Amino acid sequence: MNKKIVTILGFLGLYMLTTGISWAGFSVFGGNNISQNPSGLESERDRIASLPKTEVCPLNGQMFSEIERDIWQERRPMAVVIENHTDARPQSGLSKADIVYEVVAEGGITRFLALYYCAAAAHDVTIGPIRSARIYLIDWAAEYGPEPLFVHYGGANNICGNCPGGVKPRGQVDPRVMALEKLINMGWRHSSGNALDGGANVSYPAIKRDQYRLGHESAWEHSAIGSSDLLFNLGIERGFGYKDDSGNPWVDDFDMWNFAEDSPQAPTASNISFEFWRNKPDFDVRWEYDQATNTYKRFNGGQPHTDWEFDKPQLTAKNVIVMFVEEEGPVDTELHMYYEVIGEGQMMLFQNGQVIEGTWEKDAMSARTKFMDENGDEISFVRGPIWIEAVPQGNDIVY
Repeated sequence: MNKKIVTILGFLGLYMLTTGISWAGFSVFGGNNISQNPSGLESERDRIASLPKTEVCPLNGQMFSEIERDIWQERRPMAVVIENHTDARPQSGLSKADIVYEVVAEGGITRFLALYYCAAAAHDVTIGPIRSARIYLIDWAAEYGPEPLFVHYGGANNICGNCPGGVKPRGQVDPRVMALEKLINMGWRHSSGNALDGGANVSYPAIKRDQYRLGHESAWEHSAIGSSDLLFNLGIERGFGYKDDSGNPWVDDFDMWNFAEDSPQAPTASNISFEFWRNKPDFDVRWEYDQATNTYKRFNGGQPHTDWEFDKPQLTAKNVIVMFVEEEGPVDTELHMYYEVIGEGQMMLFQNGQVIEGTWEKDAMSARTKFMDENGDEISFVRGPIWIEAVPQGNDIVY
């Protein structure tokens, strides 16, 4: 064969090979399945800081880059139960939650339900300490599309291995608070379900124990932490990704809240403070308004509330909702509390340095909680993190 022809064919083959490699690289790193390819994921994440924020987060309206959108559009929302015991502070990963709910678990000790979706796309977020589920936390999680990921470590239940019939004595656990039984009845709790239980169907390394997370030894019950990337990927492997088995994105039927741009005004609600229970000052909350950033800075038990990760920032929110809920309890000998989050009640929304008074309503477990002003019109949230404080009816809010 002519030497010139061989040379041309060689260059042609090399071109086709490199083109194929480039196309394959784009398919893996620039298109779908970014989050399940670790090297491609980190390569893309390195570019995020330099990109414009053009994509709307469906959970809180915050703006993100196209790469972050491509990552979250392989996933579905993940709700994580995180404790707030004083020995568990500062928690890991709360600053990367899009929405956070806070409510009493028992004994005046509050617990968080943190929603991860958009802000977690740019990082593998260490989340924890992860604790047990409560009925009302499940009710909130059920708002975020069909079968969202629900991450917890056990839950209130009536199961007893050494009791007659395998159940606890009557009155030890009120049927209304049996979270594990509810998850079973919903079809969420099984070996490959969307309820990711660190004590049952999720193991190392997606959820692991680290008693030295805070640099010193902590009690075993405060040591469960999770990896957001590994938990999201586990959900995808189990069939709980962005689309269902029929190819329908989870967001198709999601009832998004309304969002608006920042509009800071001369503040009339600069310092918000309240308690959940009397004589439990370690769980008292204060939010201080920062007009320069149009955010509220969180304090818990009189101290700045920080995230142990990401250089330990103080937690902030663009919107703080005080959602007044009906409290009942303790309702059994295990001292469980019961809070009704399906129905309606009063609410106060703090944003832009102002307060809006109105109502909330949630028609069913899977229905979206809606927040209305005093005229009955649905409110708009300022784009960015949202904190929802479920405070017992009748408590005073000082601002």
